[in-house]
Amino acid sequence: MSCPDPEVPEKPAEVVQPDASSDPALSGTAPSDMAPSDTTLADATATGSGADEVGRQPRERLRQGELPLFAPAIADDEMLVPARMVNEWVYCPRLAVLEWGRGEWAGNADTAAGRRAHKATDTGPAPALPAAEALGDADTLKTRRLLLSSERLGLTAELDVIEAGDGRVVPVDIKTGKRPHVAEGAHLPERVQVCVQALLLREAGYSVEEGALWFADSRERVKVELSDDLVATTLRAASELRLTVAAGRLPPPLDYSSKCVRCSLLPICLPDELNWFRQGTIPRTPPPAATPALPLYVQKPGARIGKKDFTLVIQAEGEDDRTVALDEISELVLAGPVSLSTPAVHELLRRDVPVAWMSSGFWYLGSTGVQGPRSSAARAAQYAFCADPARRLDFARELVAAKIRNSRTMLRRNWRGPEPERGPVLDRLALLADRAPRIDNPQGLLGIEGEAAALYFRALPHLFTEAVAALPAFAFDRRNRRPPADPVNACLSLAYALLTRTFASALSIAGLDPWKGVYHVERPGRPALALDLIEPFRPLLADSAVLMALNNGELAPADFVFAAGGCNLKPKSRRALIEAYERRLDQETTHPVFGYQVSMRRLIQVQARLFARFVGGELPKYPHYLPR
Repeated sequence: MSCPDPEVPEKPAEVVQPDASSDPALSGTAPSDMAPSDTTLADATATGSGADEVGRQPRERLRQGELPLFAPAIADDEMLVPARMVNEWVYCPRLAVLEWGRGEWAGNADTAAGRRAHKATDTGPAPALPAAEALGDADTLKTRRLLLSSERLGLTAELDVIEAGDGRVVPVDIKTGKRPHVAEGAHLPERVQVCVQALLLREAGYSVEEGALWFADSRERVKVELSDDLVATTLRAASELRLTVAAGRLPPPLDYSSKCVRCSLLPICLPDELNWFRQGTIPRTPPPAATPALPLYVQKPGARIGKKDFTLVIQAEGEDDRTVALDEISELVLAGPVSLSTPAVHELLRRDVPVAWMSSGFWYLGSTGVQGPRSSAARAAQYAFCADPARRLDFARELVAAKIRNSRTMLRRNWRGPEPERGPVLDRLALLADRAPRIDNPQGLLGIEGEAAALYFRALPHLFTEAVAALPAFAFDRRNRRPPADPVNACLSLAYALLTRTFASALSIAGLDPWKGVYHVERPGRPALALDLIEPFRPLLADSAVLMALNNGELAPADFVFAAGGCNLKPKSRRALIEAYERRLDQETTHPVFGYQVSMRRLIQVQARLFARFVGGELPKYPHYLPR
């Protein structure tokens, strides 16, 4: 993603071409103007007329030479730096590392416009560019889509258009938008990208004296002078990017920059949220959702799903075919014996749409098609975090405390029972929430969590309306499962399964492993991390959706079936509860930490990204969602 910004400053160049024979950082020697200072410890602490008042250090000896450090020669298994990534590094170092070093990607309207602008160079025949030694002064031609690379420079680029004439070639890079009205004709990131292309052409033996930028919207061409400063800045940027990625470092986000607003990686980077922890800067607006699409559930036994053009076609025996546009699907949820065609799978994979596989009873089995970032950085940080018992216990304490506080909030907001019973329950839950952060062992933490859960579920019937509470079928006094013994427990089990699937998908998209938990014990087939992070959300999302469906009369005693000692919802009633759950996700809330309005669906995605930043060391603590 590349968004030219008029605020991009041009830094003075301080580098030379990274050749081992001429560069001091590679050859091991320093030029005379960078010789080590002869300042000694005695000099640094001397006093007298030549010293500053603060620190008493001689002014003339404070300056030190800078020894430029270049990335070493490309190794056999190292990736070459694409020209576009050098552009991104100059524009925003964090963006370049996220995209190239961490494999993060998200599209938006600007990236789609860029693809359309470049598509014009993909059609029609294109003459081959003659070899450098065969290009004569009289030869003139224009070609496109030329891929060049250089291991010596560590760079690669796909050139949009190359013009040849008078024995020289000119790389022309196509950009969306209009030509910026700046003295240099274009912003530095775009000029750097053209400079990379020119350097690769020079490396291939061609004579290149200038480059050009073509702005598609204003249909204007801008000449790019290949000055020594521009070449030096380009080489320095490419070297810094390689060194940063090799070191595994992720640069900090920009500080409240206007560049972030239209950046396609804004929902992934979360610059304002991270800066809130770093310096208390109030976020401007919530990060936009990566897509406005919604999950599609298919639970009809024997249903078949295929692809036709840009839609999914759902066929079920005895029913008319249903067609759903692929652009409207954020996740495909298949419950029970539902088949999915290979072309449909391929298209969902290309679109990064996850497919959640669930049993007929909506037990979460796993997901396919969840790509997430094309690197293991987030998972490596997660595994390192989970290997530290002290950090795990600290997180577990805060997790249990957050769950108890949110359970208390749920009761406090929705209490319909006798008022004298309300105070003692809320007071006891508040006491347990305060005690949880002081527990020094996992067993004690489980004890506090169990006591709080028993209090909460005993009080849950006090949140029912009088009409629901009067129905014997909806009598409830405790939580049970495997299988649930009554309608309320059956609803809670389904809602928790839906919430687990939602979090597992969000965690996978964020690059995390939903099966590697922090607090929950890892067992085969158990997404332990998803179960960890849903804990504070159980009362606010799952229990809330169940109460909504029951109190609104969307579920009735006839909607349940009893068999094999358990209770389950009928297919039609299951659909009603899923709809209530999805409505709850669409409701907006005020984020208690950042203060902006965001839907619960988007909040889950933000929380998954924040957890990835937390285990990666960018956040001092994970910000649990704790509404008042």
